[in-house]
Amino acid sequence: MPVELRFHRSDSGQPAPGPSVAELSLATARWCTRRGWPVHPLSAGRKTPAGNCPDCRENPHPPADCACLPAGRWCHGFHAATLDQDRIQQWWGTHPEFGIGVSCGPAGLIVLDVDAHAAEPPIRDRLLPGIPIADHIDLTGLANGFHTLAILAALRGRPSPAADETTLRVRTPSGGLHVWYRVGDGRPWQSSVGSSAGRALAWQVDIRAHGSYIIAPGTTTRQGTYTPIGDAREPAALPLWLAQELERTGHLPAPNLPGPRPVPPRARQAVLAAGGGRDRVRPVLASVLAPVEACGQVSEGAGFSDALNRAAYTLGGLIAAGRLPREEAEQALKEAATVARPGQERRIEQIIRSGLAAGLKRPLHDSGGRA
Repeated sequence: MPVELRFHRSDSGQPAPGPSVAELSLATARWCTRRGWPVHPLSAGRKTPAGNCPDCRENPHPPADCACLPAGRWCHGFHAATLDQDRIQQWWGTHPEFGIGVSCGPAGLIVLDVDAHAAEPPIRDRLLPGIPIADHIDLTGLANGFHTLAILAALRGRPSPAADETTLRVRTPSGGLHVWYRVGDGRPWQSSVGSSAGRALAWQVDIRAHGSYIIAPGTTTRQGTYTPIGDAREPAALPLWLAQELERTGHLPAPNLPGPRPVPPRARQAVLAAGGGRDRVRPVLASVLAPVEACGQVSEGAGFSDALNRAAYTLGGLIAAGRLPREEAEQALKEAATVARPGQERRIEQIIRSGLAAGLKRPLHDSGGRA
């Protein structure tokens, strides 16, 4: 870390000389931009972006239509974030009291915002969305996001990210923690801040990614300073298990699902085989599910989405024609897909739902596919 940030020590091992407020603001903003993290001003002493100009306040409009941003003004919060050094000099040189926000999406960052607020825990099924917690499990003492994150990690056989010494961690003035990770896959990971309750990793654990910002380390508000802990000063790569959890909990937008394609010969054969009652269900399912199961032989590049969508569409047609029981067929398809692509349950459910819905409208009879 550069010596201009006051949470750093000099090469001599002694505390670095304390910079002025103006020097610290500029140094922090520039330290961020050297890492490719676009920055924008926060109101003096606060966690919120600097206010819009009067015209933007009085005449609401989309950030993309705002004339202030091309002119170098900071309206619209993280939408104004920049890497331009002249603009940064202008903003914090004129207003050294401003704090520094980092726009997470363009910076390629995912930050876990772990809270330690004094609050009554919610009902059990909201502690870890999508993961049931049985009534016999004693939750005495569970009080904050540190606890729920630790439980999630333990269920996956991993250490808690809050204790990850390989990545940048920043203690917040309220006693919470920001755990910074970098992503380089180009996927638009979504923030849970300000979203519906349907997108959440754990109780009192928010995700800051596309569509949100994070307060830069070294920024001081009226409540205190955002201070790095441990030795790491750079974000580590997002762990695979955590990426899978974020995908499971809706932090990726729904994929562009492929449209239904003509039923291939294999499906026609399945239709013919389905004419003999329940004793034919198993071979029919095996025939339709074979392409999905084959995708499990390779980790990527097997056309999994297309294979799954075709299978769902075919099963939907067989179900609509009364050739297969829906519950059994749908469950078999989910199980086959999950084995082929573990950790992608949300994506799998979306594809199956889309394919089935289309197939149910086109019953597959043994007379060439006519209803």
